[in-house]
Amino acid sequence: MKPNRLLKGLALAAIVFGLVTIVRGGRALFGSMEVRAAMGHTVPFVLWFNFLAGFLYVLAGAGSLWGNRRAADLSLLLAISTLVIFVAFGVHVFGGGAYEIRTVGAMIPDRCSGLSWP
Repeated sequence: MKPNRLLKGLALAAIVFGLVTIVRGGRALFGSMEVRAAMGHTVPFVLWFNFLAGFLYVLAGAGSLWGNRRAADLSLLLAISTLVIFVAFGVHVFGGGAYEIRTVGAMIPDRCSGLSWP
């Protein structure tokens, strides 16, 4: 099965968003104290999930470009696990946990496009 132009475009978008997620999440997790302080009230499990998912987005995108059928399974796994994290984040917020509103914005595009960024 050769990927069509739309699939190639989506695969490239997944790779780009995955790379952005890795870079931004890596800075938030491993950056200087100033960088981490500027992030505000991050939710660690969301931050770690998005950072690690970035690697899987790159893998799923590359697999899609190469026509690997398992890339679709990985994409489904990412979509389901992102939904689970989003629900857990909601429980955290409604339970009174500290968070940044930008975390909500970072999670919502996941539902719409299957892509993630911190």
